[in-house]
Amino acid sequence: METQSRTLNFFTRKSDIAFSLGTIGIITVLVIPLPPVLMDVLLSFNLATSFMIFLLTIYVKRPLDFSVFPSLLLMATLFRLSLNVASTRLILLHGYAGKVIQAFGYFVVGGNYIVGVIVFLILVVINFIVITRGATRISEVAARFTLDSMPGKQMSVDADLNAGLITEEEARRRRFDIERQADFYGAMDGASKFVRGDAIAAIIILLINIIGGLAIGILQHHMAPQQALHTYTLLTVGDGMVSQIPALIISTAAGIIITRSSSESHLALDFTRQILSQPRAIAIAAFLLFVFALLPGLPKFPLFALSFMAAGLYYIVNRSIKRQKPPEEAREKTAEKKETVEDLLRVDLLEVEIGYGLIPLVDTSQGGDILERITLVRRQIALELGIIIPPVRVRDNVQLEPNQYRIKIKGEEVAKGELMVRHYLAMDTGIVEKP
Repeated sequence: METQSRTLNFFTRKSDIAFSLGTIGIITVLVIPLPPVLMDVLLSFNLATSFMIFLLTIYVKRPLDFSVFPSLLLMATLFRLSLNVASTRLILLHGYAGKVIQAFGYFVVGGNYIVGVIVFLILVVINFIVITRGATRISEVAARFTLDSMPGKQMSVDADLNAGLITEEEARRRRFDIERQADFYGAMDGASKFVRGDAIAAIIILLINIIGGLAIGILQHHMAPQQALHTYTLLTVGDGMVSQIPALIISTAAGIIITRSSSESHLALDFTRQILSQPRAIAIAAFLLFVFALLPGLPKFPLFALSFMAAGLYYIVNRSIKRQKPPEEAREKTAEKKETVEDLLRVDLLEVEIGYGLIPLVDTSQGGDILERITLVRRQIALELGIIIPPVRVRDNVQLEPNQYRIKIKGEEVAKGELMVRHYLAMDTGIVEKP
């Protein structure tokens, strides 16, 4: 454990140096030709990094836990584009760009460059139109609503602090989280444009590679047009596929983290809990699959198999829910009893009881602002005198007269009075003379 801790601390201390060297390396790849072996390593690293980012977005509990994602998205896009430039240089110069690109060109698309181009265009359309455009729109709306809600959230934090519900340190942490949330969604609004531009650049790079490969193969290497088209198009498609798949994965990760709401658990657990929380929907799906299996022309074995699997899942989930209900109900009843006893024994430090005629002064829906006034008075006393007044509880008491109020300290009455609501008070200023 100590060795692992020392290793982790070493990487943490040297992370700034590694990040700087990595950024310089990305820029260097744009200029210096790379050997095919190193190209294979970098392409594999790009693919592994995209999977790691995707899994991180699944396991985070709230978007702010991965607040570096916008900057990471920019660096991943720049790294992917630098690899496109390096692979284009190898394809056009040598007609070979490593085993990774060759495998994607010959094995993944079956050695057919027409099929490869079609599959590549489909991936670009999915990434550009479906995922990236949706993520961009969500990030714009989230950034706008986050900025609009900042004053209200900060006022809520101030109100909780003035009421004594939270400490100064907790209020400072909440304000910092509000600022971080606004910065995060604002950065995601701009970072999503990088992914969108990357999808457009992929199509342009594909066309440039095919046209340039045909020109070099026919004019310089004296290859037949069909042979040049087959060779360079397959390599170009392989290069596009090995770059577009990580781009699609990272775009999906961006969509997940933007649409992710704060939770106490990770995304997979939330999915499982919420989908299985309604077993009736699973039963209906099983019935529909069974009906589809009876229709002529449809494959019966997979539909029957899925129907029986859904029915079995419904049985297991429904049985589990029925087993969990009695203990939960018992705990709820016990909790209710405990809460009732505590409420009876609790004594507030400061309490104001009012008659039913004074309720409009407290009810905010009727224009009452007495609670806000009490909060401001407590805050002013704390700032001027350094005395923290405990929270004041205001409640109605039907035993009082309609316009009567009573002030208590630890349950003991210390003062009482009467207010005339919707009346005016005439005071003698000293300059009024009687006729």
